[in-house]
Formats: sequence, C-alpha cells, structure tokens
Amino acid sequence: VQLQASGGGFVQAGGCLRLSCAISGGTFSMYVMGWFRQAPGKEREFVATISRSGRSAYHAASVKGRFTISRDNAKNTVYLQMNSLKPEDTAVYYCAAEARSDIWSSMKTSDVDSWGQGTQVTVSS
Repeated sequence: VQLQASGGGFVQAGGCLRLSCAISGGTFSMYVMGWFRQAPGKEREFVATISRSGRSAYHAASVKGRFTISRDNAKNTVYLQMNSLKPEDTAVYYCAAEARSDIWSSMKTSDVDSWGQGTQVTVSS
C-alpha cells in the first residue's frame, strides 16, 4: 500500500493547517490510520490514530484539544486538522497505516506497516 501526504506549509502561531493522506494499492477500510511527527534532532512521535470505521480516535496529550484526526473511507483519505498551532508543533508529519482490526490508544513506529513520505509543517512565533 502507498501513502501520499500533503497539506503542510508555513503558518504563524495560532494558525491552522489541514493535512491529508491518500492511500492507494490497498483496501483503506482495513487499516487503522495514524499521524506521527518528527522534529529535527528528535525521535518520531505519535500524534493521533483513528479506527478503521472512523468512530474511535485517540490523540497525544500534546495535541489533544487542538488537533483532530478523521478519515473518509469513500475517498481513501485520512486527515489531520491542526488548530491553534504552536512553534513546538514544527516538524515533518508522517501518515501511517497498520493492518489490524482494533484501535489502541497509541501507535508504535515499529508496528507501522506503511509510511507516507512526510510533509513539513513550520510554525513561526
């Protein structure tokens, strides 16, 4: 399965962006989807995950209340709406797919089956 992320950019603190990730080559509804991010010099960290149906989602504490993950199974696309952005949100954002049935409250990089190519988000102060 291939993932193509888009929607990153440059924004001032307090602004918003929406990331998209389109999947191809697989059955989208069979994948638990997620977003990770990686800042320079830091490890890749979990941001959010959403169940196959889209009815359940979890967000990391650092983004809870500001970011929202969603998916459209008809469009084979997962989204990350990012509001009230902060400079510390600056990172390369990656979408991720795991072929499993149950959603967990987090995702591990070692469990991810497929990664998107990453999209840069830069938040200025």
